[in-house]
Amino acid sequence: MDAPPGPSVERSILHPVLAGVVAAFVGFAGAFAIVLAGLHAVGASDAQASSGLLVLSVSMGAVGVALSLRHRMPLTIAWSTPGAALLISAGHVHGGYPAALGAFALAGLLVVVAGLWPAMTRAILAIPGPLANGLLAGVLLSVCLAPVHAVVDVPRLAIPVVVVWLVLTRVARRWAAIGALAAAAIGVALDPVAGAGSAHLAPQLTWVTPHLDAGTLIGLGLPLFVVTMVSQNVAGLSVLRANGYRAPLRSVLTTTGVASIAGAPVGAHGINLAAITAALTAGPDADPDPARRWIAGVSAGVVYLFLGLGAGLATALLAASPPVLIEAVAGLALLGTLGAALRAATADDDQREAAMITFVVSASGITVIGISAPFWGLLAGLAFLGLHRARYGRPRTVHEPAVPAPRSARETS
Repeated sequence: MDAPPGPSVERSILHPVLAGVVAAFVGFAGAFAIVLAGLHAVGASDAQASSGLLVLSVSMGAVGVALSLRHRMPLTIAWSTPGAALLISAGHVHGGYPAALGAFALAGLLVVVAGLWPAMTRAILAIPGPLANGLLAGVLLSVCLAPVHAVVDVPRLAIPVVVVWLVLTRVARRWAAIGALAAAAIGVALDPVAGAGSAHLAPQLTWVTPHLDAGTLIGLGLPLFVVTMVSQNVAGLSVLRANGYRAPLRSVLTTTGVASIAGAPVGAHGINLAAITAALTAGPDADPDPARRWIAGVSAGVVYLFLGLGAGLATALLAASPPVLIEAVAGLALLGTLGAALRAATADDDQREAAMITFVVSASGITVIGISAPFWGLLAGLAFLGLHRARYGRPRTVHEPAVPAPRSARETS
């Protein structure tokens, strides 16, 4: 006779549930400042940024739960952190915030097309890894310089944040970004920005009709699509594959793409497969049995649904903070990703110069005919690589993922 379910069964359920809870808290707390800073950079008000954070969190939760239940895999969904960093580096775009929302919708539409049309997915995957990483590094550089500026501009607030981050990187790296955010919150509570207005703490949605501006669609929408695909979806697939899962790419791309389109008018810049925090739900630490790790994906999704209710409080923190302080927290959280991107960009001797051209042009901040620097960076890198191949023949290629999958979840996805 079979023994009745006992503590071992309960523990086997509790373990993946806790893994999902930790993944969601780490993912949200470690990166929401980046998302809010990015939305503000392209012109969102406090209410519009809060709306975007709310919809992103709810979309991540709902889609993560649905996909994990349907495919019985730990398909954790996240917002595009590199995409939010791209918004920070892009700053004000032609056509303002409504035009930025149009770019969000275009990026989501392209993700859907990539899911339905394998040729587009192959075209994205055909972008040389070093150039993709050069683009990502160029986008991240200006954000990662923010801690330096903050230490000079607001030393009383920024120095404690940097010190906490440095200490935690030594003793508890996973919590370093969250600790830096907590230090910033304490500093702002003690010394808020003079004249900071009161923010709505309750969840709210703010609709803005997207505007289609050609320059912004090309200069922001296309780079947002490329960065999200290469540094998030492809990297997330790599994490899942490394843990023995073959992710349903068509289902993932079409579902996240449709959710991104639907969320664009209320401020959501896009959702995708989690890359870094996916290691917490897809790895053996979530559960020794791979067939049970989908529970962690569902658990993370449920927690994201509830965390979205804190979007107003998170925005209130940003409203009471010097903008450079929140960007500094974002920069500290992304330093590891910048280092990984630079390492992958320079790994191949034959493509190093093309990758560096992509990097410096993407980091330049230029805008030409209404199109921002990341587009021109990728175009310049591809043009240089094409000329190099025309003269010397096809170079030896070393394939690198856009963001090398870490051994542990040390960064925020």
